[in-house]
Amino acid sequence: MDYRKNLPYSTVSLVLGIISIPTCFCYGIVGLVCGILAIKYGNKAIKMYKYNPEEYSSGSIGNAKAGKICGIVGLILSILFFLYMLVVILIYGVAISAILSNLPN
Repeated sequence: MDYRKNLPYSTVSLVLGIISIPTCFCYGIVGLVCGILAIKYGNKAIKMYKYNPEEYSSGSIGNAKAGKICGIVGLILSILFFLYMLVVILIYGVAISAILSNLPN
């Protein structure tokens, strides 16, 4: 039986990475923050594992890597959704200003 410790931050990275994917549709902000934190904590856990691999379990390094990957996916989706929202706001802003400038006085 494997009695090695779990990596600190590996579960946090996984949870934040998973949360970053569905929350990317919250105007891109929540997913962006969760994605950045998931990548940060995933990198920290991976560095700890590389420094002392025999101390930590192999399952926890898998969690850290999965959290980092989910964080990257959530970060990319959040950025894309944020850019989409900016384009939509700009298009509606231009359309509304064109309509208002054509109204009779």
